[in-house]
Amino acid sequence: MTSFASTVFCRTQRVCQHLPVFLNTFLVFSITGEVSYLVLVEAPLEAEPKKKEWTACWKVVHLLAQYFMLGNICWNALLFLKTNPSIKGVFLGGDGLGQGWRYCYTCETHTPPRCSHCYDCKVCVLRRDHHCVFFGQCVGFHNYRYFLSCLLFMWSGLLYAVVMNAEVFIVILKEGVTLHSVLLLLIPWIMLVSGKVSARAFAFAFIADTCVVGLLLVSAFFFFHLFLMFRGQTTREWYSSRRPYSLGLLGNLRHMLGVRWYLCWLSPLIPSPLPGDGINFQVTGSLEPSQ
Repeated sequence: MTSFASTVFCRTQRVCQHLPVFLNTFLVFSITGEVSYLVLVEAPLEAEPKKKEWTACWKVVHLLAQYFMLGNICWNALLFLKTNPSIKGVFLGGDGLGQGWRYCYTCETHTPPRCSHCYDCKVCVLRRDHHCVFFGQCVGFHNYRYFLSCLLFMWSGLLYAVVMNAEVFIVILKEGVTLHSVLLLLIPWIMLVSGKVSARAFAFAFIADTCVVGLLLVSAFFFFHLFLMFRGQTTREWYSSRRPYSLGLLGNLRHMLGVRWYLCWLSPLIPSPLPGDGINFQVTGSLEPSQ
């Protein structure tokens, strides 16, 4: 009985770990599908909408732009998940007595500077930034580029989706700022269950709300990590106010994104080798936390 309960718990835990990835994938493709519908049909809610005069050329441009962003989001996310940021298979070398080295009692090995143990991944991660709950994996030295690029295209894609969904908000508020319109925007689920709106109106209102909320959240994450990258810090180092590894603006960009930092954000297929190895770092300041 105990063995059966343990097996069920382990399987449930694995499913829960991957649930955010499935949910994010569903939302990304749902938003893309809804925006594609707006571009092609341009009839979000009204029975007989007033069509915009969009040429076929402009529609193609819009579709190419959004599927370019979708492709980059998916490809960067895939490479982020496939790239192992941990110390597994990495020859650390040395005797573990260098400046900034520590001993991890869980992994039973000496770890280099900026490396720390993740209890979710159950392993030490090179230049660990944080454990991303949305991807279920740590952000570290080898996959930071894909993480930041994915955030960039998620931010730009959500911004584009919010602009495209402006017509949805206009149609909903066309009757004025009434209780019905406000509730449809704030709690579309309840409006659907109570039978106050159609499933079609609910779908557009829900996705439009998701775009706005998602844009706010992704903006906070994206600009925070841009700030950290420009300062040459990880999230853990920002907590302790340390900047011992900052190499200046251009140096930090090269160190985080690779030698082709000015091009690699366009596509994850553009090679951009990292100048370091994730083990040895140039120290430019005090390793002690500032008081």
